[in-house]
Amino acid sequence: MSKPIAAAESRDSELSLAQLRGNCIRMAPHWAVPAAAAAAPVPPSLIHGVVVPAASARMLGALSGYGA
Repeated sequence: MSKPIAAAESRDSELSLAQLRGNCIRMAPHWAVPAAAAAAPVPPSLIHGVVVPAASARMLGALSGYGA
């Protein structure tokens, strides 16, 4: 059974929420995310060390969308 919330507890929660919101508003400028640069495509000749299980390679080879 849950205990009823007393009026003082309710007011404390509301004040805490207001304080949290105020803190977030003040900190928002510090959280600015820089614009991400678009990743340049990597030529296949530079991709090495990738191991694909034979079963996965067969599955992809059997799909017409992958050039089979």
